[in-house]
Amino acid sequence: MISIVGVLGPEGTFSERAAKMRYPQGELRYYQDIEDVLLAVEQEKVDLGVVPLENSLEGAVGMTLDALLDLRVTIVGEVTIAVRHCLIGLGTGDIKVILSHPQALAQCRRYIKRHHPKAELRTTGSTSHAARLAQEFPEMAAIAGAEAAPCYGLEVLEKNIQDSDQNATRFAMVGRNIPGPTGRDKTSLAIYLERTRPGALWEILGEFAKRSINLTRIESRPSKKGIGDYYFFIDLEGHILDESVGEALSKIEEMAALVKVLGSYPRD
Repeated sequence: MISIVGVLGPEGTFSERAAKMRYPQGELRYYQDIEDVLLAVEQEKVDLGVVPLENSLEGAVGMTLDALLDLRVTIVGEVTIAVRHCLIGLGTGDIKVILSHPQALAQCRRYIKRHHPKAELRTTGSTSHAARLAQEFPEMAAIAGAEAAPCYGLEVLEKNIQDSDQNATRFAMVGRNIPGPTGRDKTSLAIYLERTRPGALWEILGEFAKRSINLTRIESRPSKKGIGDYYFFIDLEGHILDESVGEALSKIEEMAALVKVLGSYPRD
C-alpha cells in the first residue's frame, strides 16, 4: 500500500498533480529538486517518488536521467499529463523578471520572446517555487500551472502560454523494487559503450530488432567523461522477465561496458 509519495515542491507543481492523479489517497511530501525526491526514495523516507521524465517539446529531463543512473531506485510506473502553462503574478507592476523551472521557460520560449523580450529570466527548482518567489515583488512573474496562483496569492495574468497546445510531460513513478509483468509493460535502460567502435550501437539495436522488440525511445546523454562519450537511454516494449527481452539483455551485456535497467513497469 502506498502511503507517502515524494514530489517536487512546494505546493502547486505538475509533479504534485501527477501524484494526485495516480495516488489520490497518498500523503504527499515535498522536496526542493528532483534529486532530493529520488534520494528520499533510496533512503526509504518515502514509498515512491514522482518526477518528470520527458516533455513533448523539450525532450528528456536530464536531472532525472542522471539521478536514475546514479541511485538505487527503479521506475515502477508512468503517467503522462497535458501541461498548460500560465503567467502568474501580483498583477500590479510591469514585468521585469520571469521565473520558472528551466523546462517551463524553454516550453514558453516563443511567448516570452514575443511579449516580454526584455524580461530577465531566472531559473528555479520547480514552477511552484517560482510562484512563491513571485509573490515578493510586483515586477516579478512566474510561469506555472493555474493551480499554483491561489496557493501564493497571485493572479493568472495570461493562460496557455506554452509554445504548443500538444505540450505534455511524462512522469515516472519511482520506487525500490521492480513490479512483476502485466503483459503490457515497458522497460527503460541505460547503456554505456565506452568509446564506441564502428557499428557497436547498431549491433545492440539489432538484438532488439531480431526479436521483434519495439523501441519507443532512444537518445544519448553525455557521460561527463569527455567530448563524444555518451550514455544511451532506451525505452522498449516488454518486461525484463519476458523471455525475448531477457535474451536481448544477456547479449547486450556481453557487448556493453554497462547496462542498467532503470525500470520495468506497466505502460500508461
